[in-house]
Amino acid sequence: MAHIIVTGNEKGGSGKSTTAMHIFVALARAGMRVGALDLDLRQRTFFRYLENREAFARRTGQQLALPRRIALAASDLRDRIAAQEEEEARFSEAIAELERECDFILIDCPGSDSFYSQMAHAAADTLITPINDSLVDFDLLARVDPESGRVLGPSIYSEMVWKARQLRARAGLRPADWVVLRNRVSTLHARNKHKVGEAMAELSRRIGFRIVPGFSERVIFREMFLNGLTLLDLKEQGFTFSLSHVAARQEVRDLVRALNLPGLEKAA
Repeated sequence: MAHIIVTGNEKGGSGKSTTAMHIFVALARAGMRVGALDLDLRQRTFFRYLENREAFARRTGQQLALPRRIALAASDLRDRIAAQEEEEARFSEAIAELERECDFILIDCPGSDSFYSQMAHAAADTLITPINDSLVDFDLLARVDPESGRVLGPSIYSEMVWKARQLRARAGLRPADWVVLRNRVSTLHARNKHKVGEAMAELSRRIGFRIVPGFSERVIFREMFLNGLTLLDLKEQGFTFSLSHVAARQEVRDLVRALNLPGLEKAA
């Protein structure tokens, strides 16, 4: 069976699509066959990124790796139960089709709750939650006492992941490896950074996720979107690396290594 990787967080702008894109390229460069679903049915940032990559390859005559993509649509049935049944059937068919020809399936979820997103979280073998290093973003994971900084309990997104874990357990599946990425971590010592770090460490012990370093705030991540490129592609493009670019590429490599994906140990 294909290993399913889901990037999920009920907040936009946390870096889900950028993370998914770089993981895809890392997998492809390791010789893995990858399938892709974009469950953000409105913005489709992940698929737009891939479309830009496809267009860049045509313009330049290059052979750039692309995943096997399946586009899903929202049900237009008025009855909620019937609509969910239709979406569940579409999701299951897409996963089954991709599993027949792929080693990995990458699923990028929207920055909001949806039935498709709930199914993806229940299907995840590896769940990656990018989170900006701020108390505003952390609020989706847990409620924090404003005076002591102590974690009071899980918040809406953590509760959704917990329900997805229960569904996996009832289906006899192994628990997902839940990985939280701290993105845009400031290099400066700041009280907010320290409080987020302490709260996240406490929460990880309580509800069971791993914390790994994500991506710093670097302009290069945004600049590559229009051409569909990643930091792992730039050497072949004759790109001149600055020290900042080298550091950013190392962040990608460190992330891939930290995910402990099956069959990727040597490649990482």
